[in-house]
This record gives sequence, structure tokens and C-alpha cells, in this order.
Amino acid sequence: MYLKLKRMIGDYTPDFELRYKAELAAEINRLKVEKNAVILGHNYMEPALFHSIPDFVGDSLELSRRAAATDKDIIVFCGVRFMGETAKILNPSKTVLLPAKKAGCSLAESITAADVRALKERFPGVPVVTYVNTYADVKAESDICCTSGNAVAVVNSLKGDTVIFLPDEYLAGNVARETGKHIIFPSIYPKIDPKVDYQMIGWHGRCEVHEKFTVDDIRRVRAQFPDVVILAHPECSPEVTQAADFAGSTTAMIRYVERTNAPRYLILTECSMSDNIAAANPDKEMLRLCAVRCPHMNEITLEDTLKALQLNRYVIEVPEDIRVRAARAVERMIAIG
Repeated sequence: MYLKLKRMIGDYTPDFELRYKAELAAEINRLKVEKNAVILGHNYMEPALFHSIPDFVGDSLELSRRAAATDKDIIVFCGVRFMGETAKILNPSKTVLLPAKKAGCSLAESITAADVRALKERFPGVPVVTYVNTYADVKAESDICCTSGNAVAVVNSLKGDTVIFLPDEYLAGNVARETGKHIIFPSIYPKIDPKVDYQMIGWHGRCEVHEKFTVDDIRRVRAQFPDVVILAHPECSPEVTQAADFAGSTTAMIRYVERTNAPRYLILTECSMSDNIAAANPDKEMLRLCAVRCPHMNEITLEDTLKALQLNRYVIEVPEDIRVRAARAVERMIAIG
């Protein structure tokens, strides 16, 4: 394990830290076999964790699929709480552990189940698409979930002229542009002119990481590195995704880098993912624009993952009535792919 981590991240990680993290990872991997556990690691995990202990890594859609298919007794989700809830929704009989007690999400916390019910009353009969970055009770009020990777396909799969799309304002704007739908935001502008034509109803939720990227950032980077290829996550603003060379989910961005040969790349998403891509693709030059990680993803550490397996903590529970209704929305999302 030490040699693997040294090969992948040794160029920018002190040797004593590599040895320490390798020891933690080796004990975690021993325990997961002993306890018949599977470890799922989101693309935003720190490199030492990402490249050492997960059985599967990916974006929220890929990990949802892996959670649905596992035959292990315990699922350890190295991600944030809504991801652990999704795993529990799909695996009610299994133990799902989240290494951090909180590990929240600004998007998930931007909307409540009561908010969704109020929107459904205001726009009766309109189907509700909920981004997977939401808590279980919000999913339970939805017709179908989506990820950033399949949001357009999900919206296009629905019958009818109008759709409610929650809660990410920027993802909704990007989907609206791609599908040619006019979008309104009643959470920002409560009084909507009844004469206004619209096909999407959005919500004023934002990712606290992705909303920081601006078109000015892109202009300044291109001025210094004219040959850079810029990739942006769809949680960035529509102006940013339009100014980038490519916009897609974390998995789509990883595949783009793997399959292309640009002089250098800049990834506009959570910072640790650029580190993970760089470690897996040492022949590709990656620029760095930010030095701040998602504070919620950053709560997941090797130390706490080891404690999770040792102490069987922190167990994710979802009330059965909510789980059953949320499962329908999540399973429809997975079926679309």
C-alpha cells in the first residue's frame, strides 16, 4: 500500500505522511474483509483515501448502481450524508455507515420536503425531478431523481410540457438551456406573471463550491495558458459552463481527460478531484485554480473510516415510509442510466 501511494501521490506528499496513511489503509482493507463490507468512494475524496480503500469509486450515479448491486453486509460510504441515505434507500436490510457524523451538503440543505409539497400544490400535476443531492424525505416527495450525468435524459423522459426541477439553480439552468426549456424560479421571484411562458420550475439552491467559479476566472486562466482545456461541472453557473470547453459530471470529466490529449487541463469542480485525476494520469498536466475543498467531503478521513468499521458508526437510518417512496424515485433514475 505504501508503494502504491508513493507512486501515485508521492511527488507532493511527505514520506512520513504516506507511511502513516498506508498503515491506516491497510488496516481498513483488512477489516472490510473481516466484516464483509464494501467501501464506496466518491470522486471528491482526498487522494490518499481515494486511491487506497474504496472497492468502487465514481460519481453519485455510479455509486448508486454499486450500492444497489452489492451483496456485502455492510456498506461504508465515503461521501456525504445524502449518498449514505441513497445507499440505505436501495439496501434496507444492510448496514450503511457514514464515517463522519454530519458530512452535510449545501444543496441538500437548501430545500425541505415541505418546500416540495408547497411547489406541488402551487403547480398541481407537474412532475418533480429531484437532484440526487437531496435528503431522503425530499426524494420521497419526488417522481424521479437525477444526477448531473443523466439530468437531461431524465427530463426528456417525462411526459408533459412542464417539469419541476430541484434544488440546484445552476444545474436546472444548464438543463433548461440544453433542452430548450424556459425556466422560472418561484423561490427567487414569488410573484410570477401568469402570462409568462415556462416549461421548467427551478429552485434557488447552489453548491457552495461550484458557485465560486466565475467567467472572469476562466478569462484570466486562458490569458496565461491559451492552450488550456477547461472542464466544468454542471453545478457551475450556465455562464461558466458555456465559457468552458466541456461540461459534464465528475465521471464524464474523468473520461474526457483519459480519452484526450490536451497540453493542459483545468477542472472546475471540487479541488481534490483534480488531484485524483492527476495521480491516475501522471502524463497529463493539470492546472489548479482553487485550494479550498468542499468542507463536507473533507470530513471523511481515513482515520474516521477506520473508526466506522471498528465501532460500527455512524449508522444511516431512513424511516420505512420515507424509504419506500424515495426508492421509487431513485430506482427510476437508475433505470434511465
